[in-house]
Amino acid sequence: MIVRILGEGQWQVDDEHLQELNVLDGWLEQAVEDGDGTAFAHALTALLYSVRDLGTRLPAERIVPSELILPDADATMERVRELLAGDGLIPG
Repeated sequence: MIVRILGEGQWQVDDEHLQELNVLDGWLEQAVEDGDGTAFAHALTALLYSVRDLGTRLPAERIVPSELILPDADATMERVRELLAGDGLIPG
């Protein structure tokens, strides 16, 4: 799957890592729901780190449709709350 981190670029992440990313997404969603700024910062950092670590960055000149779009590392809790759908940032 192709994952875009806003303001950074795109990564190719194998589908086998989707469950791991979903767990991190759940932590992020819970932190937003609880209004817990500390947990939010940790969860967002962990989710973005995992995408970068598990994925392969695509060259900037190669732009393909993204299947998942994640906020940038500086996103506020309010911004992430707007992005969250019923399934979180990562459906499934």
